[in-house]
Amino acid sequence: MTPRKGERPPLPEPLPVPAVDAHTHLDACGAKDAEGVSTLLDRAESVGIARVITVADDLAAAVWAADAAEWDERVFAATAVHPTRTAKFTDEDKAVLEELAKRPRVVAIGETGLDYYWDYSPPEAQHEAFRWHIDLAKRVGKPLMIHDRDAHDDIMRILHEEGAPERVVFHCFSGDVEFARKCVDAGYILSFAGSVTFRNAKELRAAAQLVPLDQMLVETDAPYLTPHPFRGRPNEPYCAAYTLRDLAELRGEDVSDVAAAVRDTADRVFRLLSVTSHDSGGA
Repeated sequence: MTPRKGERPPLPEPLPVPAVDAHTHLDACGAKDAEGVSTLLDRAESVGIARVITVADDLAAAVWAADAAEWDERVFAATAVHPTRTAKFTDEDKAVLEELAKRPRVVAIGETGLDYYWDYSPPEAQHEAFRWHIDLAKRVGKPLMIHDRDAHDDIMRILHEEGAPERVVFHCFSGDVEFARKCVDAGYILSFAGSVTFRNAKELRAAAQLVPLDQMLVETDAPYLTPHPFRGRPNEPYCAAYTLRDLAELRGEDVSDVAAAVRDTADRVFRLLSVTSHDSGGA
């Protein structure tokens, strides 16, 4: 039977060990309140996606993400203003982001970076905002979560000029083998979304094969980039299990090893376990 347009993919076979969706947008997946967040996380946890990082793309989404991370212990947040929304990036915006970044369950500054595909914000404004977010990540000691669309060279140049934070994550990595090697050599973390499962993404799939497991994350970027064979249908955090299995097959590795490795990398990079322990101790 042909699925109806807009129908979610079926739940995949549960993973043998729990994993993490390192980048999703719960608000854009339809979650508006604590009940909606819990529904999405229950569905994800049923197939082995035990925790998620929900990510902001504008100021209102940043406030929502930071609040959502307080509603459910399986949720953490990343806050920033997306590069396509930086044409008007005010001091008031920065002040709000400064306060959000101090919250314990805000575990990254992102997504920030450069986007040359869309023309909503001029390059100069994007560069200035990216530099500001780099500085914020260093001041609060949290990872920088990078959005990089058609901007590899300038991303790397600005990171070099500003001095990269200790932990840098390339969300929805989109480079080829050569760029992946540069990022790996620099010690950066590469996060792969459903696009790595697309059979026509030959360069991206080749890049995913060379990345060390301890420098790799898996994400959905939901509700976008639903993995093969469900491309074009609504994405949710549970679909990270499809991407994980596809990556394991592509790399010739056991899915248990890949799931455990990306979970451990997420815990290390975003310090999720220390946040959870801190929360539990204060309860």
